[in-house]
Amino acid sequence: MQKIDGQIAWVYTDALKTGVTFYRDTLGLKVARDAGSAMIFETGPGAFLGICEVFGDRVVEPKGGMITILTDDVDGWYAKLKTKGVVLQGAPQRLEKFGIYSFFCVDPNGYIIEFQCFVD
Repeated sequence: MQKIDGQIAWVYTDALKTGVTFYRDTLGLKVARDAGSAMIFETGPGAFLGICEVFGDRVVEPKGGMITILTDDVDGWYAKLKTKGVVLQGAPQRLEKFGIYSFFCVDPNGYIIEFQCFVD
C-alpha cells in the first residue's frame, strides 16, 4: 500500500490577512508554511489546514463543509474562543449518536469549525 505522509484541508478567502489573524493569532495554530498568497497551519502531526486567497475557479464556499479539530480539551477551547469574541454556535455538548463531545464556531469567511473529542 502507498504511504500517506499527511493531509491538508483548504479553505479560501477574499481577505487573507483576516483569515491568517484568525487561525494564527486567535486559534494559536503554528504556521507550517507561508506561501505568500496562502498560509498552511499545523493542527497536529501530519495534519494541516491551509487558507488561500481565491484564484481561478477557487471560491469562498463554506456551505456544506466543516473543519473538525480533534482535542482532549473541548471545554478549554470553548472558554478561550468565547473570551476572544469568536462566533460560537452553542456550548459544548455530548452527541451520543456519534460518540463525541463538541462545539462549533465560525471563521471569518463563514467556514464551520468543530472542536471535538471522542467519548465512550
